[in-house]
Amino acid sequence: MPGGGFSKLPSGSVVVAIGLPSPAGDGRTVRFLVHAGNRSRALTRLRNLGLRAVYLRGNTEPPTPDEITAVLHHPDGMLWRATTQELWHSIRSLPKEPGAREPLTVAREPLAAARESLAQERVA
Repeated sequence: MPGGGFSKLPSGSVVVAIGLPSPAGDGRTVRFLVHAGNRSRALTRLRNLGLRAVYLRGNTEPPTPDEITAVLHHPDGMLWRATTQELWHSIRSLPKEPGAREPLTVAREPLAAARESLAQERVA
């Protein structure tokens, strides 16, 4: 497995950088940056995206100061790129694995409509 590492910030939070095989299955290595409260929470954020076999063993390739700045200035606190010449991408633009299911989402509009109809029934 490609290397990775972490840097603890003065605020107590952690930036984790880890190289993993591309989720698109094209054989490339993708470098992920995650900002979180601690290392385990950062790895959990990656696992929640469907990257199940994510482990950080050692601190062989910690994030550079430029990488730390990039992830701290991103609203999601998660970035990725496939090559060092490439710009950083939001985690939302990560290609999905072939045949991967979309995560389940909660439909809020039908729930709101049901609450409104219940409220109207109570008034009537």
